[in-house]
Amino acid sequence: MKLYTFPPAPSPQRVHIFIQEKGIEIDTEFVDMMKAEQLAAEYKAINPRATVPALVLDDGTVIAEVVAICRYLEVTYPDTPLLGSSAREQALVCEWDHRLEMECMSAIAEALRNKGEAFKHRALPGALDLEQIPELVPRGKKRIAAFFEVLDTQLSANQYIAGDHFSFADITAFVAVNFSAWVKMKVPEELVHLNRWHAEIAKRPGVAIQ
Repeated sequence: MKLYTFPPAPSPQRVHIFIQEKGIEIDTEFVDMMKAEQLAAEYKAINPRATVPALVLDDGTVIAEVVAICRYLEVTYPDTPLLGSSAREQALVCEWDHRLEMECMSAIAEALRNKGEAFKHRALPGALDLEQIPELVPRGKKRIAAFFEVLDTQLSANQYIAGDHFSFADITAFVAVNFSAWVKMKVPEELVHLNRWHAEIAKRPGVAIQ
């Protein structure tokens, strides 16, 4: 199999950390999103949606969603489970990862992509040309700040996002917190639980190499 990726970007970074934490070796090819290589005909022949990452299996199947890629890898390489071991753990990891995508990652993208020349006509990722809506920028930042408080509350009673074990939810949350800096958002000092957790995650071998 081959992974098409660009680790500096948040979505590919989630898969990259997942792979590192599981100790998997996968053939990779970099798609330079800074040069818009994801929009080139060569890459769109692999993934017509023009999004990164994309995992091409040995039989030619293309998986082009972060969660789907990680689920495939989890089943294929079951050692060091990151999506939960029990039904309860799996449900909690799924719930928190979904919330992080919908309430935090999307808010950051909302604040990032709706202003500036870099994302002109690129307000959403993918192949479509979509105009920016500048009014969404302050709303996105408000949503980010609110969800930081949600995470702090969750971590006040749990070592990790989804409970007692490091999981894919922590990967998504870590990437999201770092991604928020792209829109000049920072976790407030008073959110001590979120700051404690972030410092601990940053020291993990699979994360520290980023």
